[in-house]
Amino acid sequence: MEPMDIVAKSKEDASLPKATMTKIIKEMLPPDVRVARDTQDLLIECCVEFINLVSSESNEVCNREERRTIAPEHVLKALGVLGFGDYIEEVYAAYEQHKTETLDNGKGAKWSGAAEMTEEQALAEQQRMFAEARARMNGGTISSNQPDADQSLEN
Repeated sequence: MEPMDIVAKSKEDASLPKATMTKIIKEMLPPDVRVARDTQDLLIECCVEFINLVSSESNEVCNREERRTIAPEHVLKALGVLGFGDYIEEVYAAYEQHKTETLDNGKGAKWSGAAEMTEEQALAEQQRMFAEARARMNGGTISSNQPDADQSLEN
């Protein structure tokens, strides 16, 4: 298979989560405005094309600098080259916010609250998660009080 075949195939498969994109579209519009499904699909396709365009130009910027990994700076330069210079400041601010929320915190934002838990809170959370998993496995409902079932974990 030729390299271009792989690129073409992955380009056809490239997409964005439809539910998330629909939610973003709805949030950007006034509440009384409705968007037809065809229009939502077209907007999603436009977003995919935009991402492909910026990615491709970022790759070219990266190659011109004889680098092997696309860095955020390459994306910012690509936006300028493509005529989206007005957005560079906003994109940079979003990037800085992302770094603050995730990259500076070694484990990421997802785990930020875990370090602040006491041992008792962590044990209670673990027992709650075990109870949920047990209920899913047994096809039953989740009970908030399962003192007898979880006593064996403490011993």
